[in-house]
Amino acid sequence: MIAADLLAQAEHDVEAKPILVCTDIKIANDVNSSIKARLALLSTAPVAREALTKGFACVCDDLSSAVEVSNLLGPEHLEIHTEDAAEVAKRCTNYGAVFIGSVSAEVLGDYGFGPNHVLPTCGTSRYTGGLSVFTFLRIRTWMNVTDQSEAQAAIKDCVDLAKIEGLEGHASAAQCRVIGSEDDSHTAKKTKLQ
Repeated sequence: MIAADLLAQAEHDVEAKPILVCTDIKIANDVNSSIKARLALLSTAPVAREALTKGFACVCDDLSSAVEVSNLLGPEHLEIHTEDAAEVAKRCTNYGAVFIGSVSAEVLGDYGFGPNHVLPTCGTSRYTGGLSVFTFLRIRTWMNVTDQSEAQAAIKDCVDLAKIEGLEGHASAAQCRVIGSEDDSHTAKKTKLQ
């Protein structure tokens, strides 16, 4: 089943990268043997074979390490074939779409149940998700500080941080908002910009 699922991804494109992460070298060897046998019968073998040269198997010491490797890889599609697959899925944080348990084959997502398939590739799921309505929203932020006395601690931190960064203009812009500072009284006396 794992070999079949990897080949289903490999036949998409010569640039596909089918990857197996497991905790037993025997599983990796068995999957590899099954892939070779299935390739002999696969009409899309030329494409799949080339894609397989870009993929790999990673044998981890334990399930926690396997989850860590998966999170580092940030796969577009992640199938989880373990006992307690739903619990393992909760520990996986970086993927485009996750398919939990052996019945939840990625191909069912392609042709049957239809979760989002406009997904981040090449590990970009580490910082972004699939295409959704949120992709088309324009996010705007704002700040409105109305009580200068309550903001004094933050303003003083800004002065210090700006000075640490060597940005004197930033420090000055914050300093002139410190109540009772020399910059504050100097600014208050100004009636127009020079």
